[in-house]
Amino acid sequence: MRLPFVISLPHCSGEIPEGIRPAIALTQAEMVDAIDVGTREIFGCLPAERVLCAPWSRLVVDLNRPPGQRDAKGPVALVDYHGRAVYGPHAVPDEKEIEDRLAAYYQPYHRQLQKALQLSHIKGLLDCHSLKGIGPPEAPDAGEKRKDIILGNNGGPDGENNPARGETICTLALLNFMKQVFEEKGFSVSLNVPYAGGFIAAHYGRSLVADGKMALQIEINQDLYVDPLTEEMIPSKVADVRTGIFECLQKIGKAI
Repeated sequence: MRLPFVISLPHCSGEIPEGIRPAIALTQAEMVDAIDVGTREIFGCLPAERVLCAPWSRLVVDLNRPPGQRDAKGPVALVDYHGRAVYGPHAVPDEKEIEDRLAAYYQPYHRQLQKALQLSHIKGLLDCHSLKGIGPPEAPDAGEKRKDIILGNNGGPDGENNPARGETICTLALLNFMKQVFEEKGFSVSLNVPYAGGFIAAHYGRSLVADGKMALQIEINQDLYVDPLTEEMIPSKVADVRTGIFECLQKIGKAI
């Protein structure tokens, strides 16, 4: 069965263009931290109507930020997820560099995503990410153990509307159904905690909901398939998780 969804993987790559690499002050290991480990191997292999994999690292441009944002965590971020400076003091991108990167690396992905979402037979958007098993210091759940799957519908911890965030992008009934499907497969599930959804899910979700469809941000816990000692992915566990996710999405796709 082909899943009736568009799958977006905005943080699956660690690639950095040769012309940008000298400006980045992070070490190779620190740059690897910017990758949503496992998302390409798990979600990127699923037989969905469209799967979009970011070709470049979020350190080049973060596809999950509004294009007009210009603070330290905008689409061209000045600090990484751990609060470390991305650039040396004399290499911080100016407005021209930011606009050039948006044109070269940001806009092409979003044009592809917009085109995919116009397909009449899709049922929604799944924007997929992965996260560490324990919330790091910069996270809203710092030091806390995380669930296997976090489903984000731009709402509150029970899936309800959060006035501070605007309308939800997936109905509460459908969100609870998805939660049940994942739990029946053996995954522990959290709703909107620690993340309710980023720019991609919220931005495109509004128009999808208006068209009778849905959007969802899915975060998967890396502890499911990453060796805690080597921090390398365990292929057999990746395969098991991918199979479980596929079976869940099959069931969801048939029901909606």
